[in-house]
Amino acid sequence: MKEILVSINCITYNHEKYIANAIEGFLMQKTDFEFEILIHDDASTDKTQEIIKEYQKKFPDKIKPILRTENQYSKGIRRIGYFNNHLRANGKYIAWCEGDDYWTDPYKLQKQIDYMEKNNECMLVFHNAEKISDLNKKSKGYMIPLNLESKKCSIKDILALDFIPTASVVYRKESLDNPPDWYFNSIVGDLPGNLISVSKGFAYYINECMSVYRVENSNSVTNQWIKNYNINNKIDQCDGFLDIINNFDKYTEGKYFDEVNDIRLYWMFLREKYKGNIGELKSEKFKNIYNSLTLKNKFVIYLIRFFPSTYISLGKLIFNIKNKIET
Repeated sequence: MKEILVSINCITYNHEKYIANAIEGFLMQKTDFEFEILIHDDASTDKTQEIIKEYQKKFPDKIKPILRTENQYSKGIRRIGYFNNHLRANGKYIAWCEGDDYWTDPYKLQKQIDYMEKNNECMLVFHNAEKISDLNKKSKGYMIPLNLESKKCSIKDILALDFIPTASVVYRKESLDNPPDWYFNSIVGDLPGNLISVSKGFAYYINECMSVYRVENSNSVTNQWIKNYNINNKIDQCDGFLDIINNFDKYTEGKYFDEVNDIRLYWMFLREKYKGNIGELKSEKFKNIYNSLTLKNKFVIYLIRFFPSTYISLGKLIFNIKNKIET
């Protein structure tokens, strides 16, 4: 048997409607190398574990699950995919895909690994993903602009993207084998993980859509966040991302200071916006950002400052109306 080259890192919780799609996307991969499927289920209360067991019986040498009886996340454990899948991975490379997303191209892994095997300094390869509504199964566009060509990506490029589709990422295991402590305490795991990996080389973007990212999922983090949406949560979010940026800057000893400073200023501006500090927003520090705002965005700043509860109510109302119209 060939040595395992790629380990698929899949974490799941209450994904009984989706996990089969994810696993089928793994199994359909056509490769000239061996890969393993590492699945961690965080004590699902639905039939997710039953479905995983059925697949594991059919593919015992390929699918390697950890099926928890106690929820790890509720115990305050973060970076669950790292502790439960990355650390036990046998592959040289690790491919991410959470249990409610799925791959659509049978040659996805082969394309990404071919590039990485030919380019030793490439630490991470990613691609585009289509957004599919979980409510009506219609396309909601793409995660990355379609006009972005395949190219090498720097730290600045990674920061400029709003979000790299998690199910699109393949990275070198060694690039994240010994991450700093702040990685485990960060508000999210994907951004700091990507930054740490790419700081050791470069990333590469493939301009192809090879996976699906589900949106408008009632159990998604986004929907749960909207239900608990308030100004303090937004401020905490800004602080969390600023912590990532500042910690990364220290970790790399200022090597990427110019690249991270613009995004740092952006999150600082947002934080002052949600605090309602209009005077600070108009200061010299944020002059360029404030002057670039539309009248609508400036109005929102004043709305937050003087009528914060109205701003929150309108935000939730618009979100709910948008969902109803699109279904």
